[in-house]
Amino acid sequence: MKLETRRLRLRLVQLSDLGDVHRLHSIKEVDQYNTLGIPTNQLVTEVILEEWIRSIHLRQEYIYVIELKEDSSFIGLIALCLGNAKYKIATVWYKLDPTFWGQGYATEALKLVLFFGFEDIDLHRIEAGCAVDNVGSIRVLEKVGMIKEGHKREVLPLATGWSDNYEYAMLQKDWEQLKN
Repeated sequence: MKLETRRLRLRLVQLSDLGDVHRLHSIKEVDQYNTLGIPTNQLVTEVILEEWIRSIHLRQEYIYVIELKEDSSFIGLIALCLGNAKYKIATVWYKLDPTFWGQGYATEALKLVLFFGFEDIDLHRIEAGCAVDNVGSIRVLEKVGMIKEGHKREVLPLATGWSDNYEYAMLQKDWEQLKN
């Protein structure tokens, strides 16, 4: 399943993306606010990737590669992780190569995933968490209209130590208001 904007193509991650995913996870700036940690080798990344692919097949998650449409360059990942179906809820996360930070790509990709979640899957609520010092990600979440709902203390085990986390969310009715 592909999702597209004028500049981006989102397609489900596959095993052939292993090299790109491993490179992304190995970038120190990407790891700064990531709880996954830098993988010790490509085999570690392969295990993670295989778990993601299983989750996609079970329709528990939609993990997308973010590509530039002009040349199919890999620029990052974005995911929609479904929760309990009764609650019609999901969580979103994203990671971009720092070369592509500050150009609106994360915002564009997140808007597309929100559209997919609310319009195609008919979710009621989409949530996101963000380390309190991750100013770039905070800007992305707020630009798309997600609302800061909470502040959890020392919940993220980052390489630099425990970090507080901001909790963001958007309801389907918020999405509908933004569309109009």
